[in-house]
Amino acid sequence: MGIASDIVIIIVAALIGGFVALKLNQPLVLGYILAGVAVGPYSGGVTVSEIHNIELLAEIGVALLLFALGLEFSLKQLKPVRTIALAGTPLQILLSVGLGAATGKFFGWNWTASIWLGALISLSSTMIILKTLMNQGRMGTLSSKVMLGMLIVQDLAVIPFMIVLPKLSDPGTGLPLLGAAALKAALFIFIIIVLGTRLLPHLMAYIVKWNSREFFLLSVTSIGLGVGFATHLSGLSFAFGAFVAGMVLSESEYGHQALSEIIPLRDIFGLLFFTSVGMLLDPMFLLARWKQILLLVAVVSVGKGLIFALLTRLFGYGNVVPLAVGLGLFQIGEFSFVLAGTGLATGSISNEVYLLVLSSAVVSMIMTPFISGLTGPLYALKKRFLKPELLETVNFPESGLRRHAVIAGGGRIGRQVAHVFRDIEVPFVVIELDYYAVERIKRAGFAMIYGDASQPAVLEAAAIERARLLVVTIPVVVIARSIVERAKRANPDIEIVARSEGIEQMKALLESGAAEVIQPELEASLDITQQALVHLHIPATQVLRYVEAARREFYSSIGEGEDRMLSRFKCAGNLLELNWLSVEPDSVLDGSSIGELGIRTRTGVSVVGVMRNSIFHPNPDPSFRFEAGDSVAIIGSEDQYNAFENLAAFSKPVDSKDGS
Repeated sequence: MGIASDIVIIIVAALIGGFVALKLNQPLVLGYILAGVAVGPYSGGVTVSEIHNIELLAEIGVALLLFALGLEFSLKQLKPVRTIALAGTPLQILLSVGLGAATGKFFGWNWTASIWLGALISLSSTMIILKTLMNQGRMGTLSSKVMLGMLIVQDLAVIPFMIVLPKLSDPGTGLPLLGAAALKAALFIFIIIVLGTRLLPHLMAYIVKWNSREFFLLSVTSIGLGVGFATHLSGLSFAFGAFVAGMVLSESEYGHQALSEIIPLRDIFGLLFFTSVGMLLDPMFLLARWKQILLLVAVVSVGKGLIFALLTRLFGYGNVVPLAVGLGLFQIGEFSFVLAGTGLATGSISNEVYLLVLSSAVVSMIMTPFISGLTGPLYALKKRFLKPELLETVNFPESGLRRHAVIAGGGRIGRQVAHVFRDIEVPFVVIELDYYAVERIKRAGFAMIYGDASQPAVLEAAAIERARLLVVTIPVVVIARSIVERAKRANPDIEIVARSEGIEQMKALLESGAAEVIQPELEASLDITQQALVHLHIPATQVLRYVEAARREFYSSIGEGEDRMLSRFKCAGNLLELNWLSVEPDSVLDGSSIGELGIRTRTGVSVVGVMRNSIFHPNPDPSFRFEAGDSVAIIGSEDQYNAFENLAAFSKPVDSKDGS
């Protein structure tokens, strides 16, 4: 079957490799690489016969990877950490290239190979970091935003690397040809952007009119690969053109749909690319050069880690952020494979350099989850033995804090809680570590501490031992649990309300001492369900009964005791029988008082409020008279509500004096 049988072998091997990677809690890309090793020419088992043809197909995978990157690219993603991403990342790349070049010279390589090595190790792995951050529950933290901002810029650096580095292999190239390549690339980008922004919207609008997903996918793929092929014909990188096409298409209203359609195709061809990378990995080379590989991994891990940590500190980030970034971004990334493949194809690097970098990259990727997981313990060790950092406090009351609330986390949820506390005059202080959230808190005028709420010194500064309430809005389970445990140790009587992102986190926080744990996704889904049922004209009592039953079933699933559940649903149970009824102009209620109608005696319901002309009148007394248009809030059973509804349905008596 030729190449067809090779593709079948690769896909089945990738399935097995992907399954193993998932079982070991590793990214799929590592499984694909190991699958390539298994079916490669060095394994001795079931092997792929036409490796060169697979490599040609893999080039499409590279182009689609960069096309999708262009579709995803947005300057908005860099806004929260734009300074370190746009200024710090180029500096990090230059320092890493210098580190790699020095390492290459130490190995006895020439300058061209050494610079290639520096470029290859300067890139970190977006896929590995995303997977690691999600597994560790650290997405959304300041350190994760810094890492992702720098990774985006690193991914973009692949493009100029692919243009400039191959020119270094020709000693006669010199700066003029490098400048010519850069000028050609700039001219190409200008033409594509100008033509794309003017023609693509009209072309995509015409394509969408056919209302065919298959034709839309074909069109999007043709645009990406077609522009890439045009750049190839002009002497530039095929993948570079695909990236520019994706970037232009991302600015149209069809960018998100194009990305969602292209992702499965990208993943399949990307599978071919990463498997082809694994095919070039020689296990015998690993055994023969294991000392050199381990030395390179050690140099890259320590060197890049220090570069990232020092730059992060230099750009004004403190506390745990430099440590987290340094321990997170030390590895060699997947786009280094793309770049190394270009170097091998153009003869810029030898097969030995390629295999050395490839082997080191795989080892560093496997190490990432374990090394990154040391962030918490090492930071705690640092806090224990080093002098604590000075805490910045803002808007603190001169009389100090007592019987107050502490809000751990000043993000969107924390700031909303703070606004409510201020409106009802509850004294509080916000603890926040994210620099940009701190700026928003300052503008709002809230009392605030700039620091890590999981550290005892910060909680002490917030007078946690005198506080009556702690609200934890931080979604990261490790940090949230640490805050709860330390707050309980400092003040056993404090009430704690915390936020969670899942059942396991809820259990952990409840075990640590939180009184109430709220899951925003659950509450949002229940609210959506409630509103949907209301619009289906389901009676209000049934709506609330369904919603509370769903809530009770969920909290029962996490093993809460009966006492806790009764406490949790006490208020919800009261609301279960709360209903509203509008007073019609011809109703017996219009113009009558609560006492005259004997509502409590006749129906059993209690009138707890009346909304009139957007003004709410709580707990009206018996002399309160209803008017047409009033919305009446009552509490009672379903039968009592039906009795009140029947009473309201009676028409008011006819006054014979006015001749009605």
